Amino acid sequence: MAVSNVKQDLRRGTANPLTSIFQEFFKLEASAGILLLLFSAIALVWANSSWSQGYFNLWGKTYLTIGLDEWALSKPLILWINDGLMAIFFFVVGLEIKREVLAGELSSLRKAALPIAGAIGGMVVPALIYVAFNAGGPGAGGWGVPMATDIAFTLGALALLGSRAPLPLKIFVTALAIVDDIGAVLVIAFFYSADLAASWLLVAAGILLLLALLNRLGIKNSMPYAVLGFGVWLAVLYSGVHATIAGILVALTIPARADTDRKAFLAAARQALKEYEANIDDQETGGISQRQAAAWALEVASDKAESPLQRLEHQLHPWVSYLVMPIFALSNAGVNFGGSEFREVIADPITLGILAGLAIGKPLGITSLSWLAVKMRLADLPENITFRHIIGASLLAGIGFTMALFIANMAFVDEAQLNAAKIGILIASAAAGIAGFGLLRALPQAGSDRS
Repeated sequence: MAVSNVKQDLRRGTANPLTSIFQEFFKLEASAGILLLLFSAIALVWANSSWSQGYFNLWGKTYLTIGLDEWALSKPLILWINDGLMAIFFFVVGLEIKREVLAGELSSLRKAALPIAGAIGGMVVPALIYVAFNAGGPGAGGWGVPMATDIAFTLGALALLGSRAPLPLKIFVTALAIVDDIGAVLVIAFFYSADLAASWLLVAAGILLLLALLNRLGIKNSMPYAVLGFGVWLAVLYSGVHATIAGILVALTIPARADTDRKAFLAAARQALKEYEANIDDQETGGISQRQAAAWALEVASDKAESPLQRLEHQLHPWVSYLVMPIFALSNAGVNFGGSEFREVIADPITLGILAGLAIGKPLGITSLSWLAVKMRLADLPENITFRHIIGASLLAGIGFTMALFIANMAFVDEAQLNAAKIGILIASAAAGIAGFGLLRALPQAGSDRS
């Protein structure tokens, strides 16, 4: 939450940190979904235009080298994006996971039961459906592709629905997607990593222990975490584990406690506002200076009241949403829909398995396990939510896109198989998005929603 928003809320006496943080996060994800859709469309048009060869050569055959001699890293642009930029994406995902576990929808078993049950169903059922299409075949290793949910697209669709998607439903979907991300990270770490180099894993573990020690010692400055975090990324990259896992691991070491407690912050904020109010009508140079000093004091107090975890999450979210993810979409979403070749690909077991997994398996798995959790009294439906809302949201969760494309790039080395996977992801995501949006749009408007 921006400092200006905190100050405005304090002046109005309406500050509600948890609600405000979620609303700021949701607004960002909604707008990011639109940008993601735009760059995906550009990639598809480019890949099917007369410049299509240039598209594939740019990402796959253009090498970028960083470093000198034996210390140099040389990779195609697509790998710098998928191994490098996406590590920042996973770092933010890790921050979100830690926040939700410590103080959010996953902070207690009762609150977390429904999204956890839904997420488990939404991962297991699609994977089983995919295996049913591909067991024993060349595409069998792609079972992890239809397990993922794209939070940006899903929340973007919910945003367009307004009050027909009540705030508790948006919170449920966000928590479900975060649990889904945890599952995807575990799948990547254990099933989609290359041959492991134990020495580099030990180096990564040593640096992570050092990061944990910094946290334990109360070091709040972000710079040591950034420098050592880069070291973890390099070690994980050379270890054989996918480099993006480093982002998650480093995020878990970031301090979640603020520099000051709530009472100290309130005292400092009240004093700053009191000084501002005392000079609010004074237009002389002295009065203006006093107001500026009071505003600065409030900003400093606000910064100290925000933990490094919150600060980094808020600082990096715009970069991830408006730069990293659009670049990822532009470089990964392009697939050539060539005439007869497309007709063959659409009947490929890989395409069919992903299509059925995302468009059918996701809603089936999420809805059935959510229903089971409620019937067994392990979880409660949120206020103003019915199972029709859950079905609609579970359809939207079939929008796999970002994470699905990411896993597909690791699961398939063969270009034809990767193309089949991409086509399945794109068609399934479009179908799931349209079906989920249409169902939720048809539901009665929730008058109690104030989102």
